[in-house]
Amino acid sequence: MSNREHILQTVRRLAIETGSVPSMDAIAQQAGVSKGGLMHHFKSRAALVEGIAGQAIQDMDQALTAAAGRGNVVETWLRLSSSREEAALYRAMSILLTDHASMTDMLLQQAAEATGRWEQLFAAETGDPVAASVIRLLGDGMLLNSITDDDSAPGVDSILQWLDRRSAK
Repeated sequence: MSNREHILQTVRRLAIETGSVPSMDAIAQQAGVSKGGLMHHFKSRAALVEGIAGQAIQDMDQALTAAAGRGNVVETWLRLSSSREEAALYRAMSILLTDHASMTDMLLQQAAEATGRWEQLFAAETGDPVAASVIRLLGDGMLLNSITDDDSAPGVDSILQWLDRRSAK
């Protein structure tokens, strides 16, 4: 594993544990690298958030591509969207992303391209591009519920059953 990957794993773990992206000093200490070594890979906390987001997008791409091969991409998307661990990571990232200065055009473009790829996978499974968009938005809402610890919505299994009934019509 490269130093960059090790640093990103450390930041991801710390963000999940603490609910925020820690200081550069804390990250360097926890990753066992010098602050200069950290700054060699990531010039700022915003660059770290961009790195974590890029890694999260890549992880989701891999999970959904594998799920498409099994024929359960929609179920995988909804289960991952309601995951408490993923929600903790996104909660930590959202703290920095509320600062518009840290929202780079590259990060926004990566996210838009990723959601487009994912919707294509949903459309391939459902045969319906409108359903694909609704499923993506449903997953986004489930993630928001997880981030805010809102358990008032139906669980993933209930939603999947509802979707199955809708597609059977």
